[in-house]
This record gives sequence, C-alpha cells and structure tokens, in this order.
Amino acid sequence: MRIHVLPAPVGPLPGPSDATAVIIDVLRATSTLTRALANGAARVIEAATVDEAIVLGQRHPGSLLCGEREGRIIPGFDLGNSPFEYTNERVAGKTLVFASTNGSQALRLAAGRTRILAAFVNLSAVVERLRGAPEIVIVCSGKLGEPSIEDTACAGLLVRRLRDHGGEPVGEGATQAERDAPQDEAAIREVVEGSEHGRYLWSLGAEFASDVAWCASLDVIDQVFEV
Repeated sequence: MRIHVLPAPVGPLPGPSDATAVIIDVLRATSTLTRALANGAARVIEAATVDEAIVLGQRHPGSLLCGEREGRIIPGFDLGNSPFEYTNERVAGKTLVFASTNGSQALRLAAGRTRILAAFVNLSAVVERLRGAPEIVIVCSGKLGEPSIEDTACAGLLVRRLRDHGGEPVGEGATQAERDAPQDEAAIREVVEGSEHGRYLWSLGAEFASDVAWCASLDVIDQVFEV
C-alpha cells in the first residue's frame, strides 16, 4: 500500500492513474458531504463554479444546489456548507450539486478516479475502507490553492493509521503530513479550531462555530462514501 499526499488541489496528482483518491476538506466540504450521504443523499455532483452549478442543476431536475463562497451560502442556492443543514428530511434521495470554494476543486482534480470522502468525522471508517488498496493519493483541499493545516493534519493522521495496515508513505507530501499529524483528539480539536479558516468561521457567528466544533470531532460517523 503506497500512500501519496497532495497538500493542495494543484495538479498533477501523484501516483498512478488508478490510485484511489481520498478527498479531504475538514472545514467543511467532506465533513458536510459525509453527513449528507449518511443522511440519505443519493448523489453528489461537484461544480467548479457557481454558473456551472446552476447549469448542472437544470440538467438534474429535483436536485439541490449547494455551496458557499467566503463561508456563506451562495444567494439563490438551497443549502450552504454547514453539516447541520443536511438533515435526512432535507437531503434523503436527493442529488446534491455542490459548489464549495475549495472542496469542489479537489473533487474535480480527481475526476475519473475512485474518489472517497474523508475527514476527522469518519477517519476510522476511511482506514477500514482503504485496507488492501495498492495505491492511494490523498488530495487535500487547502485554501485557494495553498495547503491548510487542518487538511494536512487529517491526511497525516490517515497516513499514520494506514501504516498499521502496511501503508508506506511516498514522497515529501506524505512524510511531512505524517510528521505533523495530531497525537490525540484534544490535538485534533486544537488544530481545527485554531486554524486560519476555523478562526474565520468562528468570526461569522455561533452557527458557524458549531460547524467548526463538529468538524473537529473524531469518528462520529462510521461510514465512508464514494462520490
């Protein structure tokens, strides 16, 4: 099991073309989409831009337009990027056209591969899903093309856990992420809540602060999803 890490969604992807792609956007896309799919959403279609999302929504009648810019819901969209919006009552059976600032870019970069969603909230389930995969590339969403500490921390912890199942980090991205991985749940919370984007979301108000706190939780969902 060879593990590559791309710290931000700027291509090309390392590793072979058939490597399983693990997409991480702790704050908040992959945390939110994992909750949405656990609550019965049928499908996720990423959109790189707002305009593309609108076109995709027209092509898929009955779908929900979802996404954010600068953390806030896009005007005219059905849902933003808060995990608490994606209830069973709201998303069960629905196609989600998803246009977040960073997570959608990471998803798009790995288009055509097997893509699974990972975050702290379902880390153990992701580890189990990846056992036996010969090649893995972890794609961190980062922020505007640059690495973000919460995503690389999650990637590093995933690399560390996969070592227990024969994983071998390949390249500086993977080895550096593993070196910087948080040691325990308290350290995870410190990293996420203290990150630049975590502090920004806190500044937007109590609802956003609740998002950050939930995204800093470890293994609150025992499922992993392909998109």
